[in-house]
Order: sequence, then structure tokens, then C-alpha cells
Amino acid sequence: MTNQNHLPETPKTTTASSRRDFLKKTSTVAATAATVAAATPSLALARSANVAGINTVKVGLVGCGGRGTGAAIQAMNTESGNVQLAAIADVFEDRSNLARQQFEQEHPDKLLLKDSDVHIGLDGYKKVIESDVDLVILATPPGFRPLHFATAVEADKHVFMEKPVGVDAPGIRKVLKYGKIASEKNLLVQVGLQRRHERAYRETMEQLKGGLIGDLLYSRVYWNSRGVWERPRKEGQSELDYQMRNWYYFNWLCGDHIVEQHIHNLDVINWLMDDYPVKAAGMGGRLVRDGIDNGEIYDHHAVEYTYANGHKMFSQCRHMPDCFNSVSEHVVGTKGSADISEGRIFSPDGKEIFKSNEGPGQRGGHQQEHHDLFADLAQGILPNEAEYGANSTFTAILGRLATYTGKELAWDDAINSDVSLAEDLANMLDLENGEAPVKPDENGRYKINKPGDNEGVIDWKPRMKARKKKKKGNNK
Repeated sequence: MTNQNHLPETPKTTTASSRRDFLKKTSTVAATAATVAAATPSLALARSANVAGINTVKVGLVGCGGRGTGAAIQAMNTESGNVQLAAIADVFEDRSNLARQQFEQEHPDKLLLKDSDVHIGLDGYKKVIESDVDLVILATPPGFRPLHFATAVEADKHVFMEKPVGVDAPGIRKVLKYGKIASEKNLLVQVGLQRRHERAYRETMEQLKGGLIGDLLYSRVYWNSRGVWERPRKEGQSELDYQMRNWYYFNWLCGDHIVEQHIHNLDVINWLMDDYPVKAAGMGGRLVRDGIDNGEIYDHHAVEYTYANGHKMFSQCRHMPDCFNSVSEHVVGTKGSADISEGRIFSPDGKEIFKSNEGPGQRGGHQQEHHDLFADLAQGILPNEAEYGANSTFTAILGRLATYTGKELAWDDAINSDVSLAEDLANMLDLENGEAPVKPDENGRYKINKPGDNEGVIDWKPRMKARKKKKKGNNK
């Protein structure tokens, strides 16, 4: 597959400094990274393919699950230079073995893997990052993403990291911090929010941003589906091993499905608005997800997000069989409406006034993002997607915090929360004897967050009390 469909780089989002000091302080210089990098390529880039006459980009993969394996294959599919896989790591040997089989079937000519380049265990990410690779693909469960990203940036590696890029506020703050450091080092950072690289989305977004349907009044987004896999506990399995295998059902690893999946739909509206919500309120819970292997996550969330200009985004995500399913994004304006996911725009009377030539459904975004990445490297362009990847991830986290607490939460309060879902992941090295951050009760069940109870969810009360006290003082 060629890179002939490489699209111009998406304009980077900006944030209103007057209302969000935190984002102002941590925002990256991603909007100008490409220009700066073209003028002053980094030492790390000079070692990479397609620059200074070198023909090979050596890639390392951290996380050999389905998405990581797919991302590595898609990287090797590109033809902007010779992309070779030089090191891999996974916690589980069976996953790395399966991935190697797939790599050998797809791209035997692009593998530099020797047995010594395959690293097993929770510390395997360090060995890949420390190896002679130019770019790392980070595709473990997202709870590890901030740690792995920071380690990669400190080692001067270009990064492709899957979404979401964290599961809690401290992790997102770390990603924003190291995203800025990556820009200062002229390192490329791409995040797996592939809709931003799909031609149909790009074409539709151009029309909407150009005012085809006037002022944008409200939007609706959905990820309603049957749900995902379960991995039952095995006899004699350690608690940490079990949670790592069944990672989707534990918040310290996954962040709940509103974060792990629904981030895609939320990110589309953030992209459309060139902004992030200032507050969120919602409801959620568990109605059908009650199995012994269903961990601690909800099976439904419904959130109302509010942007600074008053725009409302109504969000649904649900994992329930035999119900209405939709994975889509929609917006209504003063002069019409759009089904963004279908690439279609309508006048107020329902007449279609625009349709993307790419058509509905899957349009190769996962592959296109890698075409774009390696085409950018070939030209000495270094886009940095860390900021919008982190803030769209936090949009989803904010929704989870709102549904778990049952409270209306402000972005500025939530992003400054110090509640971490897993402490000191860097020292979590022993799968058999390591401590899992959450523990089951005597029946093998885990605590489910109850709306109305903030304990262990967000530490926002002190700030709210301070505000009330200040307001009361001003009224005297």
C-alpha cells in the first residue's frame, strides 16, 4: 500500500487561555512543530529513515495485543522508506509469540527480530525503548501509557501511541507535560485517533468548519454496541495476572469503556469545536454487566457536555446485547445538520447538500494514520498530536467521573484532581507476586462506584468549599 493518499496535516487545536489556565500552562507548541522541525531537524530524526540519506526506520513495539500487532503491521505496510520492526515487548509470552507469527506471515522481509529482541515482562517496555530503534509504538492497556510515553520521550524516541493516552488526571497531566518536552526535542508524536486521518472525516469537517450549516447548536455522539470479550479467571492465576489478562474490566488499566472506546466519538466533536468541554454531568451504571469476570466498569454512560460557547454535546455509550446500536457522530446547526460519521450534510428540509466521495463505514483510518506518519518523517515534518490526544482522553475521563459521582463537574476541578487509579506503575515488575491496585471481596467481586459517593473517584470537595466560602465573603 502506498502513501499517495497522504493528507495535509490537521490544524492543531487551540485552547481559550482566558478560561483555562491549566491548559494554557501545559499546552504544547504542536501548532508550529512541523514548521520548526522542517527548519531544524532533531538528532533523533537524523538517525531515522528518509532523512539524511538513511533508508530505514527501526520500529519498536510495546504491547503485542490485537491493536499493537495491527499497528506494527500497518507501519510496515507503508512505503515512505523502509520501515523495519526491530524489537517487541509484551507482558505475556504467548502474545508475543502470536504476534511474531503474524509479522512473519505479513512482512518477513521487514523483520529484524532475533530472540534477544523479544522482551517478556512488565519491564519489557524499557528494553524496547533502550534498544536501537527510532520510533516506538505504545499499545499496552492505556493505564501504562503515561509512564511509557514519558520514558520514550526521555530516550529521544519518536512515538506512535494508541488511544486513550491515560485513565486519570495525574496521567493526563504527565502526557501533556511530556508532549511539550517532545516538541522541545523535535520528536514526532502521533495518537491513534484515526478519524482525524480519514479522508471522509477531513472532507466533512472542512465543510462544517467552513460554515455550511451555520452556527453549531448541539451535537450527538454514540458508541452503543454489544460489548467486548471476557477472559475468565484461571485456577492458580495471580490477581495481577488475571487483571492484566482481563484488562478491559479494570479502571486502572482501561478507564471504563467510555474512555477506551467512546473517546473516538468525543474527539470528533472536540475537533469540530476546536475546543474541549468546560463541564459535564451525566448518569450511568450496571444493568446487564454482572458476571464474575466483569470487574468494576459500567455497562452504560449518558453524559451532557457543555463547551465554553454554550454548545451541548449529548453522549451515549452502552455495552448491552439486543439493543439499539450506533457508533456515530452528528451535529445540528442553524442552517442544517450532518451525520459526520457517514460524511453527509443536510439542509433544514432534509435534502442532502454534501456527501463525501469516500462513503460510509470503515475507510482505512488505521492504515492512513501510518501512511501519514511515515510520509511526514520522510519530509522532515514532525507533527505532535499529544495535546489533543490527552485532552480528548480527559474529555472521556471527565464523563466517567461525572457518571460515577452523579455530580456536575467542571473541567478545571477534575483535571487538577490528584486521585490516581494506580500508584507507582514503574515498580510494578512482578506479575506473579506484584500487588494489583484493586482487590476482590471474598466472593470474587469488585467494588462498583455508586453515584452520589465521591470516595476514591475525585477529590474535588475542597475546591468547591473554597469557592462557596469566597462567594459568601463577597456577598457581605
